[in-house]
Amino acid sequence: MPEETDIAAVEIKIDGKVHVWDIDDPVLPDWIDAKALSSGKYPYKKKLDDEEYQETLERLQEELVKVQFWQQKSGARVMGLFEGRDAAGKGGAIQSIMSYMNPRTARVVALTKPTETELGQWYYQRYISTFPTRGEFVNFDRSWYNRAGVEPVMGFCTPEQYEKFLRNTPRFEKLIADEGIHFFKFYIDIGREMQLKRFHDRRHSKLKSWKLSPMDIAALNKWDDYSEKRDRMLKETHTDHAPWTVVLGNDKRRARLNMIRHILDALDYEDKDKKAIGAIDHKVIGKPGILK
Repeated sequence: MPEETDIAAVEIKIDGKVHVWDIDDPVLPDWIDAKALSSGKYPYKKKLDDEEYQETLERLQEELVKVQFWQQKSGARVMGLFEGRDAAGKGGAIQSIMSYMNPRTARVVALTKPTETELGQWYYQRYISTFPTRGEFVNFDRSWYNRAGVEPVMGFCTPEQYEKFLRNTPRFEKLIADEGIHFFKFYIDIGREMQLKRFHDRRHSKLKSWKLSPMDIAALNKWDDYSEKRDRMLKETHTDHAPWTVVLGNDKRRARLNMIRHILDALDYEDKDKKAIGAIDHKVIGKPGILK
């Protein structure tokens, strides 16, 4: 493993019980594995069948290709924003959307930490410069909502900056709506044991090990802090003009299909095949109240 991800065993407290977890042990502990899928608010006992998933995904991706043709003809701008804890499945969801879209007019924005110049700018400024132009479909893998979650939890912003963000963001997003951009905000929620399982999978994968950082491990025992910030974020920034769509993401397959369905349902594009889109599963996707 890369030197920067060398991590010692950590103590994790769940429901009042302390577990010692050695992430370098290739065997996933039973206390994680047994509860991973059912952790959090997830309503299903089994993952969606892979064959059904692949067949449904292909039909939905065909509809997304139609969306791009419609955008090229109409000039419509579409913007998706994906938030969630580490390992929630943001990148995979975006990839499922983008797989067969024309990369000339569909792109992903995943900004690194701000430069010194950007730190001196209006907070939203570096994001605005990446917004879609005519006919573009842009997805944000994390966004300005860093200031509603990771920044206050990890001490990367001041309490005053955090409160200012919560006050100003609904007004900022009203400008996006008024501009006529089709704007989707997704928060993907996963259970604690599922997050640990995915961290373990990353640690022991030569292809995914780069996704796990010491900061991910440092945040493990800040679960409640992140939950508190998540709930405050949803309360303060869920508006009629820019609503949050919350996705229960323990099963990535169901999560991805229903996020794509949500987007397709909302867009009035040509040759729309409602039968191919299918029905949204409201057990796994809905308004912020789905978390209660």
